[in-house]
Amino acid sequence: MPPAPELFENTMSLVKGASKSFTVLLLSLMRSAHWDIAAAVRSIEAASSAFAATAGAIIGTNCAKYALESYVNRKMFQGFNHETFYTDGGLSSVADPEQHRQGCYTHYRDMKAMDPAELLGILPNCSFENFCFKKYLAIIHPKTEESLFGDLEQRRQVLAGNHPRSQFYGEFLELAKAVWMLHLLAFSVEPPRPCQFEASEGSEFRPEYMESVGKY
Repeated sequence: MPPAPELFENTMSLVKGASKSFTVLLLSLMRSAHWDIAAAVRSIEAASSAFAATAGAIIGTNCAKYALESYVNRKMFQGFNHETFYTDGGLSSVADPEQHRQGCYTHYRDMKAMDPAELLGILPNCSFENFCFKKYLAIIHPKTEESLFGDLEQRRQVLAGNHPRSQFYGEFLELAKAVWMLHLLAFSVEPPRPCQFEASEGSEFRPEYMESVGKY
């Protein structure tokens, strides 16, 4: 039996909650380190032409957290359409689609109630661990980590294949788990529908797909 639509809705709610929580913590650490938040957001989003055109307005209205959350989410969801987020060359969804769909749904059910750090301790070198490794390094630049924490200890642990027991990394793992579970659900249906969209500047507000930042 394929996953019910309610599972997608509930898991997406977990993604949104974890994303907001991680972003709030990251922003608070930046402020504690006396960062120029406006300059920081402009710097990490310099590659986004859509963001660059509106950065001044966003930061000027004290909405840096939304810009930062957008950056984090784009990094986390990059590669979502591939069965392993392009972390390796896996193509089992093509070689045996039915078995892959069943495996994804089973993995989702097994993972749902588990603490992500506990899961990584039980299943080292799994696809989820590789996902966490790639995404943490993609989001947190070495200079960022050194500025926030005074050293690169967490990065060294991640590069060594370990998982730091810090609050910051724990928040990241909760976000990674939520995104990974949503990904598993997307590959559990027939045919797989692992896709997402990003609204460009000036797009019409569509409440069925979007949320107003005024809610938060």
